[in-house]
Formats: sequence, C-alpha cells, structure tokens
Amino acid sequence: MANTKKLLMIAYHFPPFQGSSGIQRTLKFATYLHEHGWEPLVLTITPKAYESTSANQLKEIPENLVVERALGLDSARHLAIRGRYFRWMAQPDRWLSWWPGAVWSGMRMIRRHRPAAIFSTSPIATAHMIGLSLCKRSGLPWVADFRDSMTEPGYPRNPKTWEIHRKLEHETVHHCTRAVFTTEPTRQMYSQRYKDIAPSRWAVIENGFDEENFRDAEFDLPAVPLSRPGQITLLHSGILYPIERNPRPFFDALAMLKNSGSINGSRLQIILRATGNDDFYRPLIAELGIGDIVRLEATLSYRDALQEMLRVDGLLLFQAASCNHQIPAKIYEYYRSGRPILGLVDPDGISAKMLSDAKTRHIANIASADDIAKTTVSFLKDLSAGLEPGISKQFAMKHSRKSRTKELALLLDELVES
Repeated sequence: MANTKKLLMIAYHFPPFQGSSGIQRTLKFATYLHEHGWEPLVLTITPKAYESTSANQLKEIPENLVVERALGLDSARHLAIRGRYFRWMAQPDRWLSWWPGAVWSGMRMIRRHRPAAIFSTSPIATAHMIGLSLCKRSGLPWVADFRDSMTEPGYPRNPKTWEIHRKLEHETVHHCTRAVFTTEPTRQMYSQRYKDIAPSRWAVIENGFDEENFRDAEFDLPAVPLSRPGQITLLHSGILYPIERNPRPFFDALAMLKNSGSINGSRLQIILRATGNDDFYRPLIAELGIGDIVRLEATLSYRDALQEMLRVDGLLLFQAASCNHQIPAKIYEYYRSGRPILGLVDPDGISAKMLSDAKTRHIANIASADDIAKTTVSFLKDLSAGLEPGISKQFAMKHSRKSRTKELALLLDELVES
C-alpha cells in the first residue's frame, strides 16, 4: 500500500504471553491496522519476563509484522533473594528493568523504520515510561492507551506506589498527543482530574472480541456437553481479584443455597478458570463446604478457553463498586459466545449498564450474598426451563475487534494530519 504509515506499538502483553485477555487488544490492533493504511511495528519484552507462556497464539502474529523484544526481567522472580527484593526494583511495576533496553531498541526502530506515531498500552506502567521517553527523544506524536485508570483514590493501595504512578500519569497525560481509555466514565474522570488538558486530547476505544478467533474455536467444537445429565455448569474465565472482583459474597450465597437444599454438586458445577488467586480461594471454598460445587481450574490456551465458554450453560461476570467505571474485557467475548450471563456487579457501575443494554435479566449486587442467592436461584430456574436465551449475535457484532481497530486508525489519521 503506497500511502501506508508506520506505527511503533509498545506493549508488555504480546504472544507468547499467556494468562490475561489483555493480550488481545494489542495483538488484534497489530493484525488489522494494515487494512486501514497503517503498518504496526511492535516493541515488547523478552518472553522470560512472563510467568506463563504458550505458543498457541504465536501463529496469529501477522507474518510480516516487525516484532522487537527488548530485555526485561521480573523483579519478583529474577532479582529477588530468598523471595525478597527492594521495593524500588518494582516501581512503577516489577518490569522496570525493561525500560532502558526498550528505549534503546525503540530509538533504533524509529531511525530504521521512520514511524509516523508512537502507541503505548497499559496496564503495565513501564510501557508508558518507554512511550514517554521515546516521545521526548523523537518528537513523534504519542498515543497513550491507558485502558483503565492508572490511579484512583486508594489505588494502588501502597502510598509510595500510588505517588509514583500518579507522577507518571501526570507526565503521560501532559506529553501524549492522545490519551485513550476503554470506557466513557474513565475518560470523564480524567477530564475532571486534569482540567488543563484540552477535551480533544481524550478518547475512548472500547475492548471487543475477535470474530476469527471464535470461528476457529467453533470449527471443531466438541459435541459432548461439559455437564453431566441434569447438571448445570457455570463458568468464570479469567482473573478474580480479591477486592475488585471479590467472590466471597458469591461463595457465601452458594453455601446458603447448599445448606437449604436448593443446590448440590450433582445439579450445579461452577468452574473458576485461571483466577490468579487459587491459593487464596481454595481454603475459603473448603471452609464453606462448597468444594463439590466450585472447581478452581488452571489456565487454558486462548482457543480452548473460548471453546469452554461456548460449551457451558452460563457465564459469570464479577465487578465490584471500586471498578464502577471499568468494564471487564471478557464481557465482549461473553457477548459473542451467546451464552446467558449471571452478572455479579455493583448496580451503579458501567458493567451493570452494559449487561442491561445486552438484555441480561439476571444481575445481582456483588456485595450482597442474599441478593446473589435470590438471583442465582432465578437464573438456574430459567436455564433449566430454557427461558434464558443468552446474548443475541446482532448485539454482539457491534463490539468486534475489527471495528475497534478502525476507530484507532481514524484517531491516528487525525493525529498525524493535524
């Protein structure tokens, strides 16, 4: 394409990383931007920095995509002595060591490939440190993809970490050409926080799902159901944070329902896939006596995780009040799966609104075990009776990764033209 412009993309999450749906945003932008006149160049970290890797999505990296992997270490695993390390070695995060090598590699890529703009993406804050350094050195326009907020009152919880993140956030929003968020409430929050920044410099590009990934998962989808006859299977796929997505009231509700005889392991199984906090939840599940119902399962490949979503009877979504302006990225994959959703969210948050917009009828207050118990009984009853149809394909298709990439391309076109 004669008029192709190049974009330097800085991202920690990139194949062969495994363990978070956050990888999909950068990977799909890098896959589809060429359809809109942009050639991505990816600057990421060496695979040894990842706690978990998988070769499964390496094949999804476009064949001609330039990918540079700068050296970076995880302070907790590579720089610790007897499991301990200095806090400064993990500020703003555990991958601070990625910064010097990435800046060196990034400047070399800029000189060699002459990109028209820089793009860095969270949630790893060091990515924005790299973007900031490259922006200052090169003078190129810079898009800082925050996704969610970097700081909020009480987040990060450690005061020193909060101070460092807020300083980096301030530097980022004042030097970047565009700051991008995944929800409108987050954009509004930053607009109020930084009133000296022109409104035109804030933007929203939501997350989404990839249709090609789902078609691939559906191609040889096993016909055998996950549930035994007469049993309903519910799934939560992804990280369950002990505060931001606290499942304790849900566990309490399950214990209440089991003790009353409303549920048992032969009629209901709940899969919590790749929570990231199994050691924290396992004793709690045992204490409440719901181990016959709740299963903690390990990470799957992305394709297998999508197939599991497509085979269960229903899906669970957790989002607490502390994240009322955030939307879990998996909600879009849940939409595309077409499976019914039981929403355990704060009623005033944007996740509750998203579920309502999708015509989800079973939404409970994540902080109320009584409300969860009541809503779960209703959800299971409707599933058993075939009265819960799930999310319509027509609604889901509004949220494809291709659509989101077009939004990014339009933003980039405007940025370089101005």
